[in-house]
Amino acid sequence: MHRIQQVIAVTWLNLRNLPQRVGSSVVAVVGVAAVVLVFAAVLSMAKGFERTMISAGSTDTAIVMRSGSTSELTSGLSNEQTLIVGDAPGVLKDGDAAVMSAELYVVVDVKKKSSGTDANVPFRGIQSGAFEVRKNVELIDGRMFETGKNELIVGRSAQQEFAGLDTGATIRFGQTDWQVVGTFSAGGSVSESELWTDVRVLQGAYRRGTSYQSVRVKLQSEDSLAELEAALEEDPRIDPDVLSEKEYYSGQAAPLSQFIKLIGYPLTILMAIGAVFGALNSMYSSVSVRGKEIATLRALGFGPIPILISTIVESTLLALIGGIIGGAAAYLAFNGFQVSTLNGASFSQVVFDFAVTGDLLVDGIKAALVIGVFGGLFPAIRAARLPVAQALREL
Repeated sequence: MHRIQQVIAVTWLNLRNLPQRVGSSVVAVVGVAAVVLVFAAVLSMAKGFERTMISAGSTDTAIVMRSGSTSELTSGLSNEQTLIVGDAPGVLKDGDAAVMSAELYVVVDVKKKSSGTDANVPFRGIQSGAFEVRKNVELIDGRMFETGKNELIVGRSAQQEFAGLDTGATIRFGQTDWQVVGTFSAGGSVSESELWTDVRVLQGAYRRGTSYQSVRVKLQSEDSLAELEAALEEDPRIDPDVLSEKEYYSGQAAPLSQFIKLIGYPLTILMAIGAVFGALNSMYSSVSVRGKEIATLRALGFGPIPILISTIVESTLLALIGGIIGGAAAYLAFNGFQVSTLNGASFSQVVFDFAVTGDLLVDGIKAALVIGVFGGLFPAIRAARLPVAQALREL
């Protein structure tokens, strides 16, 4: 108890004297704040991309593509094969009709609003069941396209990011003019980066005959996925890959997310090393200035351990302040910031928001505390070992 009281007393004395060392203290705080800011900013990109991709996925919806396809863009299914999927066991039925949407996926060039450069935007042909097999999709402006007409609806994120997609506008893809008749939302998922039209019209415009690239089906339950997969694998007329929607989008998100983290973590480590040296410099300066003060405390009976602990506490507290400042700055500057990037798996743009999440901020604070401990450790050891007699002779 006596030693704890000494730690509290010395720590309080150190903190009261911080205004006398404001310059070196600010350097340490700013260094740690910069580390946390960069850490949160870079990784919030990966978090946002993952959230946009994976939030579109559902465990009770399955995607059926041709075996070996890495994405819908490289898949191909005939009209007969889509009907086989709809009739398979495990698929939810509405009366006699399967709850499904056989779809075609192409990529079109649209200008970015911010830069005016061309971007590959997904253009999806859907059937009437598309809204039933996807969650959280609803029209928020205009109306639904009419079947058989060159009309399309656009995702909210695509409309915000790309030019010429306002409701009522006409846009040309290839040799065909399309009228934008509505806007839909999809809970911030990847579907909001897409343009949708009647699949039959898209087949005709791009000369795809009666072919499709994927089939989305609503399952009777999450456990029905294995039943559907087994039934389709036994049918010689189709050679499918069957994935839950969640599994499919998780796989799509993984390459880019891993690439961002591969950049983000080494960058954070390099900056953290610099912040540690900043903290070391600050705390060595603090110990040097307080040499006589520490010697006096030792002469009064304060042990080396309370001196050591109080110095580490001071360094850690400065790092914590820096971590909070950096996290707050990252949240205010980047959370919700909308960008688009090329998804290498589908060769098309995905519009997403940076996501400075709570767990990301917690990780940033943890990193700040580690920097504070290491930044204060060696100066603390020096303070604890400071020769009492030598310091007292300088009084």
